[in-house]
Amino acid sequence: QVQPVESGGGLVQAGGSLRLSCAASRRAFGIYTMAWFRQQPGKEREFAAVISGNGGSTHYTDSVQGRFTISRDNAKNTVYLQMNSLKPEDTAVYYCAAARSTGWPFLSPSEYAYWGQGTQVTVSS
Repeated sequence: QVQPVESGGGLVQAGGSLRLSCAASRRAFGIYTMAWFRQQPGKEREFAAVISGNGGSTHYTDSVQGRFTISRDNAKNTVYLQMNSLKPEDTAVYYCAAARSTGWPFLSPSEYAYWGQGTQVTVSS
């Protein structure tokens, strides 16, 4: 059973930084696309960032491009999301997700079979 586990959320002032981590025990972790999604109260879960299995390709939603960086360490079965220049509108629960299969870029939640429990990120103005 694959169960991603997120950590690193918290409260930060606007302009600050946070780094989220996601550990996922999965055979052949390094061949699967991994992503971060986020969900604000009353809204649907939305795509934030995705990284290919070998880490060579990444893609971001426009609103975080240039501020967030997704990376992975396959030796540690861990994916990271470095968030800089945070804005109040980044406030959300952030979820780590592991893709159902190999492929790229998988921007839809339906492409992901395994989800973490979520970690709250709150950015104060």
